[in-house]
Amino acid sequence: MLSLAVTEFGKPLQAIETPTPTPQGTEVLLKVHNAGVCHSDVHIHDGYFDLGGGNKLPMANIKLPHTLGHEIEGEVIAVGPEVKDIKIGARYAAFPWIGCGKCPSCLRGEENICVGGPRQLGCSNGCPGGYATHCMVPHPRYLIDYGKTDPALGAAYMCSGVTAYAAMKKVGELGPNDQVLVLGCGGVGMMGVQFAKAMFAQNRKDWGPLAADIIDGHLEAAKKAGASKTYNTKDPEAAKQLMADTGGGAYAVVDFVGSEKTFAFASQTVRRGGKIIIVGLFGGAMQMPLPMFPFRTISIGGSMVGSLTDTQEMMKLVREGKVDPIPYTKRPLSEANSALEDLVAGKVTGRVILTP
Repeated sequence: MLSLAVTEFGKPLQAIETPTPTPQGTEVLLKVHNAGVCHSDVHIHDGYFDLGGGNKLPMANIKLPHTLGHEIEGEVIAVGPEVKDIKIGARYAAFPWIGCGKCPSCLRGEENICVGGPRQLGCSNGCPGGYATHCMVPHPRYLIDYGKTDPALGAAYMCSGVTAYAAMKKVGELGPNDQVLVLGCGGVGMMGVQFAKAMFAQNRKDWGPLAADIIDGHLEAAKKAGASKTYNTKDPEAAKQLMADTGGGAYAVVDFVGSEKTFAFASQTVRRGGKIIIVGLFGGAMQMPLPMFPFRTISIGGSMVGSLTDTQEMMKLVREGKVDPIPYTKRPLSEANSALEDLVAGKVTGRVILTP
């Protein structure tokens, strides 16, 4: 099998040939047809997460070479002897956020935040992902039926989709005049616009979330996707305008970037009693005087991808046609390096999907 792998952090991915694995036990081998390119791939490729102040969280637990790619869709070509009711030739998306199955988080059905040793496809040591011709899935329960959805989007929903859906679930119920701000309208943020509409627009004529970004093209795409108003955060008056438009700020700001600048904008535009939900991993650090938490009665939390249950709920909405497709472009696997470079440079609208 062919893989585009990290052989040295921060250096271009290299094509490597390894024996195609044979599934054992409950394993299922997929021939990869579609693999989405995500910002998390950028951080793993770099070898660290930026913690701000010059501090870094290194990827010390990932041994090289490592194959990236956690948004995976493909065809079943072989199964282990313990696998039942999975047909050779069937197409599935692969849920990648797999845990140890034994720790307290996994036993709560929250494998995505496993504390006992995660086995996340493309993200954990010893778990190669979808930047390859083949990918092994450890159990058929992680095969997701995407129905008549475009297979490329079926792949993208396994990270950008479930990440957006799970983050929007944390918003909770909205009051009659509550508003949600999607901060950052890249691939995941565009999904955020879509799922906000699907989850909160019931009985609200012409309702759509607010959207903010630094790239006008992203804002135009968000507007077409259903955002009611958009704001370019490079405009020094943007925060003031949003506060005026909402009568005091958004009830929930879902930050799909996770940078120092986006957190600053979120803290400026969340209303008293509201929520900031940090999703993105761009990096940096935040500072806020502790008395401001009770004075403003705001809550700040994080959201890390989503559980298998979240994924199944999300795909039900998708299969029912309640979520419009986001834009994407396809590139051959050989262009994985340029896809990562374009993502860093902000040149990608929606998602890039690699095709081995």
